[in-house]
Amino acid sequence: MIFKKERKAVAKTMRRLYKQGLTTSSGGNVSLKNEDGFVFITAGQTDKSCIKWQDIVVFDENKKNITPEIKPSMESGMHLKIYDTRKDVFAIVHSHPIFASSFAIAGSIPKTNLSGEARFILGEVSLAEYELMGTESLAKELADKLQNNDVCIMKNHGAISVGKTLFEAFDKIEVLEFTCHLNINSLILNKVNELNDKQIQEIDELKKHKS
Repeated sequence: MIFKKERKAVAKTMRRLYKQGLTTSSGGNVSLKNEDGFVFITAGQTDKSCIKWQDIVVFDENKKNITPEIKPSMESGMHLKIYDTRKDVFAIVHSHPIFASSFAIAGSIPKTNLSGEARFILGEVSLAEYELMGTESLAKELADKLQNNDVCIMKNHGAISVGKTLFEAFDKIEVLEFTCHLNINSLILNKVNELNDKQIQEIDELKKHKS
């Protein structure tokens, strides 16, 4: 079968999301774009805990599904739209982690100035308005909200991240979930020491030189 290496990488990342408790067995989707413009996306209505490389849909550079025997994720249009908008992005992870989804339900974004790692990995997190799953309106909303950010909370839905690699996109979702948990714990403790403006500027400058 075609593109086995890329499809195995996408399936492995999806299984890792489930194993880490970052999504449900039927929720979330992962994609990868190669240098030739082919996009590999998890299939719809597939058990994400044990998804195999044969369950990864392949779109060619003209957005044609060249694996028609596999039903694409209902969010395929969202992934393709984001790739159109962000030419620097080659991987997308969308999932429903419990703490990040709690922020989605609250319609708010977590503070990323609670730790150096959160600020460095996430930067500023954007917030997307609710749109029905699988629709063009959702695709447009996410493409817009991710133009200047790599991580987004989706109101009443979940979270999404983009990156240059599958690991980078996965790492952002994992750090986002950890950061959302820290935010909630800080409310329980009723005490928080946030990074100051100087410290945030130092982290942002460090990130510029590392990227």
